Amino acid sequence: MIEWSDEDLMIRDAVRGWIDAEVRPNLDALESGELPPYDLLRGLYKTFGMDELARTSFRARTEGEADGARPRGGNAAMTMIPVIELCRVAPGLVSAMGVGLGLAAGTIMKRGTPEQKERWALPLLTMEKIGAWAITEPNSGSDAFGGMQSTAKKVGDEYVINGSKTFITNGPYADTIVFYAKLDDGSDSRDREILTFVLDKGMPGLEQSRPLRKMGLHSSPTGELFLDDVRAGADRLLAAGEGGGKESAKQNFVTERAGVAAMALGVIEECLHLSVEYARTRELWGQKIGDFQLIQLKLAKMEVARLNVQNLVFRHIEMQRAGRAPTLAEASAMKLYSAQAASEVAQEAVQLFGGNGYMSEYRVEQLARDAKSFQIYAGTDEIQVTHIARDLLSR
Repeated sequence: MIEWSDEDLMIRDAVRGWIDAEVRPNLDALESGELPPYDLLRGLYKTFGMDELARTSFRARTEGEADGARPRGGNAAMTMIPVIELCRVAPGLVSAMGVGLGLAAGTIMKRGTPEQKERWALPLLTMEKIGAWAITEPNSGSDAFGGMQSTAKKVGDEYVINGSKTFITNGPYADTIVFYAKLDDGSDSRDREILTFVLDKGMPGLEQSRPLRKMGLHSSPTGELFLDDVRAGADRLLAAGEGGGKESAKQNFVTERAGVAAMALGVIEECLHLSVEYARTRELWGQKIGDFQLIQLKLAKMEVARLNVQNLVFRHIEMQRAGRAPTLAEASAMKLYSAQAASEVAQEAVQLFGGNGYMSEYRVEQLARDAKSFQIYAGTDEIQVTHIARDLLSR
C-alpha cells in the first residue's frame, strides 16, 4: 500500500467534513474542560453508523468464536482514517475513544467470557458507555507490574480490592473500568499474580476523582481512582489465560503503541499544512518567509517525517489485512519514531510561526502540547528503547 484508495479518500473527506462542522467550533470548550468529549464521539459514531457496525461485528465475532472460527479483521483503513483526522484537530478525542474501545473493551473481548463480553464490552464498543483501563499507579510509573501496589484478596466467593490508580484516561467519567491488581496471597509483592477485574461506576468503595490539570490533551479527561475495600464477585474477574493479567496488559501495549503512529500522522499532517500556508502568506523584509532557506529546511524535514510515519501506518494496515499483529518490539519501534517525529514537527511549527506560534489562536501551540504526550503515555521513549533492544538481543 503506497496511497489511500478512492474509497478511503471518500471516507476521509466525509470524516473531515464532520470534524469541521462539529469539532472545530467546540475546540475552546474542549480545551477548557467545559465540554467532555463523549457526546461528540457518540455523534461521530451515529453519523457514520459506527455504532451499528460495532454491534454487527460483535455478533459476528462472538458467534464465530462459538463455532470455533478465527475472528476476521475489519476494514483497517476505516479504523485508521478517523484517528488521523481527529488528531489533526483534537488528539485528546482519540485518546478518550481509544482507551474505551481498544484497551477497556479490547481486554474484555480477549479475556472475557461470553457473558462478560455481552454485559461490559458491547456497550463500550458502541460508545453507549465510557471505559477506562487502570494500570498506572502513583509509585509505579514505567515499572507498572513490579511496582504495582493495588491488591485483591480472596474472601469467600469474592475479592476485596484496595489501592489507587493515577493518570487514568476517562477515569473521571468512566462507566466501566478494567482494573489491574495483585493477588494478595502472602508471597513476595513483585512475584504475585496480576488479576484483571471489571468494575462499574458507583460500586461501594470506588471513588473517581475530578479531571486532573495537565500540559496537553485537554480534550481527554484524565483522573485518579481510589479503591477502599471494593468487593468484586467472581463474575467480574477476567480469565487469566496464558500469562495471566500481565500478558493481557502486554497485548494492549502492542495495540496502543501501534495506534500512536496514526495519531502522530494526524498531528504531523496538520502542522505541515498550517506551516506551508503560513510560509506562503507571512512576509518579512518584503518577501514571503517561504523564500528563506531555513524555513524551507523546516518544511522539508516535516515532509520527510510525514512520509515516514505515513509509511508506518500503511504497513500496519497491510499487516492487519494479512492477519498479522506486530510484535511488542515492532509496535515499540513504531511508537518511538512516530512520537518523536510528531513532537519535533509540532515544535518546529511553533518556531516557524514565531511569536504567533506561541499564541493559542494559531493552533500549533495546542498541537505541540498534545504531541508531547505521545512520548510519555503507553510507555515512555525510554521504555520503547528497552523493549526494542531486549528483543534484538534475545534473537
